[in-house]
Amino acid sequence: MVHELPAPVGAGVYNVYTGATVGSAVPNAAQLGLEPPRFCAECGRRMVVQVRPDGWWAECSRHGRVDSKDLEMQR
Repeated sequence: MVHELPAPVGAGVYNVYTGATVGSAVPNAAQLGLEPPRFCAECGRRMVVQVRPDGWWAECSRHGRVDSKDLEMQR
């Protein structure tokens, strides 16, 4: 069963950690899973991000909200 990631963190034109186009370097903290996504993969806009003890949520003004709990269920 294949699930697509939500638009803000799915496959897109922009790197979700830097906002640069895909193919740019990913910060070490992000590679280790210590950093939540900060930019929308679809449009490159900066997202509103809330980090909490059990995860995070990120919201793009155009493409909606994604929660780390939802992503864990898809693993």
